[in-house]
Amino acid sequence: MSWKTFKVAAVAAAGLVTALTTGGMARAETLNALFMSQAAYSEDDVRAMTKDFEAAHPGTTVNLEFVPYESLYDKTIAAKGAGSSGYDVVLFDTIWPPAFSTNEILTDVTDRTKSIDEKAVFDGAWATVTYGGKRWGMPWILDTKYLFYNTDMLQKAGISAPPKTWAELLSQAQTIKSKGIVEYPIVWSWAQAEAVICDYATLVAAGKGDFMDNGKLAFDKGPALDALNYMVETMKAGVTNPNSKEYLEEDVRKVFSAGQAAFALNWTYMYAKAQDPKESQVVGKVGVAPAPGIDGKSTASAVNGSMGLGVTTGSTNKDLAWTYVTFMTSQPVQNKYAQLSLPIWKSSYDDPAVAKGQEEIVKAAKTAIAIMVPRPQLVSYQELSTILQAQIQKVLLGSATPEAALAEVTAAAAKLQ
Repeated sequence: MSWKTFKVAAVAAAGLVTALTTGGMARAETLNALFMSQAAYSEDDVRAMTKDFEAAHPGTTVNLEFVPYESLYDKTIAAKGAGSSGYDVVLFDTIWPPAFSTNEILTDVTDRTKSIDEKAVFDGAWATVTYGGKRWGMPWILDTKYLFYNTDMLQKAGISAPPKTWAELLSQAQTIKSKGIVEYPIVWSWAQAEAVICDYATLVAAGKGDFMDNGKLAFDKGPALDALNYMVETMKAGVTNPNSKEYLEEDVRKVFSAGQAAFALNWTYMYAKAQDPKESQVVGKVGVAPAPGIDGKSTASAVNGSMGLGVTTGSTNKDLAWTYVTFMTSQPVQNKYAQLSLPIWKSSYDDPAVAKGQEEIVKAAKTAIAIMVPRPQLVSYQELSTILQAQIQKVLLGSATPEAALAEVTAAAAKLQ
């Protein structure tokens, strides 16, 4: 036997001995997990986290699939009943637990979460995965929309501080436009998708609205109507980029990072991207603050745009799936990958390693996370959202008034409740 052959055989034997002395050969196990391919953690981040999980659990393989957010809900629903070829772990939005629990997509993990220190996690994070008094997963992406601004453009316009109210945002945008600094100072994600609902809900939150009137969903009065009127006002004033009605969050990021907007509403991930020389032309000119409020009503506004990781009812290995979920949502893992998505853990925000290089957004997050408002918790939320998206789009295109469009939504909502 050659030395090379002997060495290979010795290594193999040593591996066998190790396996036997640790309770037997590592059993090959596979998990299938579904994630989204936009905003928050990057695909590279998720793959790196998962690689670390596999290293900590020899013999385990996690097959990852990434789809656009807009396909995530339908993909999860369609996979129900697929057995071993379906998903074990899925990423889900805060608006989906009512439907996913009612339709038996997600496993009730209330008892499993009892071992976790509840007070160590933000209340808004727990709200993301809670419905009907039960928990349907672990919060993972703790997010809301922030107001990003180009500090250089504000300085050129003689503006000393970012707007604290939505009225002030409109006024500052008009000043910037009038001085020829940029043609369209504000860019939004107002495409006919869930993105526009999040922007709209942020504006509603500023007016202390919650879409409810005497226990029934109502959109055609109060802050819900005021919010849509404000959206129209910014378009008529010529300060909103008209392409906003076709834009999703990534489009907003690219426009802002190209130096073509003074203001943008977007998720946490945009801060790091806008400071990356490979992704941005505005490095060193990026400011961020909580979304504005309304005089006499609020000092800031925020919508709960968080997401959780859950174990599907169809998983054939729920214990391992839950182990993967708790690993991905653990504080050490979240702290390590905090550049694109901030942790769900309160103490992380006082960790210098987490805040380093992103002190400004961590500061904004401390305010915004505490005031996040939910979108309507409804089993038929997807249907409601689709109707609201369509009616908002009609208004933005000028084919319907805010009053008429939201009256249609309110009438439809009454049938869905």
